[in-house]
Amino acid sequence: MTRAPGQAPVSKTSISVISPKSGAVLAFDFGERRVGVAVGEMGLGIAHPIETIDAAGSEARFARISALIGEWRPVLLVVGLPLAADGTDHRLSELARRFARRLHGRFGLEVRLVDERLTSVEAQHAAHESGLDGREAKKHLDSLAAKLILESFFDENAPA
Repeated sequence: MTRAPGQAPVSKTSISVISPKSGAVLAFDFGERRVGVAVGEMGLGIAHPIETIDAAGSEARFARISALIGEWRPVLLVVGLPLAADGTDHRLSELARRFARRLHGRFGLEVRLVDERLTSVEAQHAAHESGLDGREAKKHLDSLAAKLILESFFDENAPA
């Protein structure tokens, strides 16, 4: 992929370079079946859920992600890293890392991994508090979890 003018080259051995100070950020709550997506602005530190990509096939999933990247023109991607309660790897940890590497490889953007422990539980509470129940809540849980992942990233990377 080509990079935007002025964007630093991306290392082939790392998925992290110096982070930009402003620009859109897309965040992903990775799941084997669904991927929640949220967007935010580095300079503002505010996140919004966008959608849940419900595609079992990798190509369909990446086609939708490509369209979102084309629409939002992010300067950075964030992927939630599922970990066990004690901070050790979870069954999905390596799959999320692989997803992050694939994002970097396909789109040439910096990708950051963010601990996502408890975001699904928080997303369920947020959906319930907003009046969503059952099937309607399930449609929005993954994108709400992506929003919480992105908010966590912004909190961790706020200027001192």
